[in-house]
Amino acid sequence: MARNERYKTAAAILFWVAVWQLAAMALDQKILLASPVTTLETLVRLLPTGAFWLRVGFSAARILLGFFAALAAGVLLAAASAAFGLVRALVQPLMQLIKAIPVASFIILALLWVRSANLAALISFLMVLPVVYTAVLQGILAADRQLLEMAKVFRLPFGKALRAVWVPQVWPYFLQSCAVAMGLAWKSGIAAEVIGLPAGSIGEALYQAKLYLETGELFAWTAVIVLVSAGFEALFLRALKAAGRKLGGMNL
Repeated sequence: MARNERYKTAAAILFWVAVWQLAAMALDQKILLASPVTTLETLVRLLPTGAFWLRVGFSAARILLGFFAALAAGVLLAAASAAFGLVRALVQPLMQLIKAIPVASFIILALLWVRSANLAALISFLMVLPVVYTAVLQGILAADRQLLEMAKVFRLPFGKALRAVWVPQVWPYFLQSCAVAMGLAWKSGIAAEVIGLPAGSIGEALYQAKLYLETGELFAWTAVIVLVSAGFEALFLRALKAAGRKLGGMNL
């Protein structure tokens, strides 16, 4: 990101924090709207505690498990769908169904089959899978046919064709799907925890803060979710871009 863009982003964040502060002062009801100062104070109080980091680790491990499992499954299913029409015909309605069903319905149904401790992993997997599948399939179908014909003419081995032809063309679609899917994984995973209430999770902390009208803590945990999600997204996308440059000089 260019320096000017960083300044603009920082200025925009400061603007909305100021709006938040003014709204909290005008309302003057901490139980309804905690101010940024109250939220920061609560966050500073939570950070040094072991329970805080255990909750973050508990939720992150399960949400990221679902996310990475969905990445692998989405890529494999997209490749199979592009290669075999029958697979695509069978998988496409399933993906449309997953996208159409509300997250809350999935969570309630899933509670019948899995323990609440594993619920976030399953829900994250289900929410991310259609995003990755659709993007990768679109990238495969949009591949330059002339390059594919050239690879056939020169009888490139599958490994070389994959690296030289397929990966550079599908990579932008995959990268974009990851940027969208990481935030979706965290939102759906935390929603699953709020309903399933697994002990020691961020979702349980959110529910308890709401139950006891601890608005400052509710806002603080929400800020933690946003920051952790953004942090993992930035790190993962940076790793993908580095991998792309090594694979084929892709600087995306």
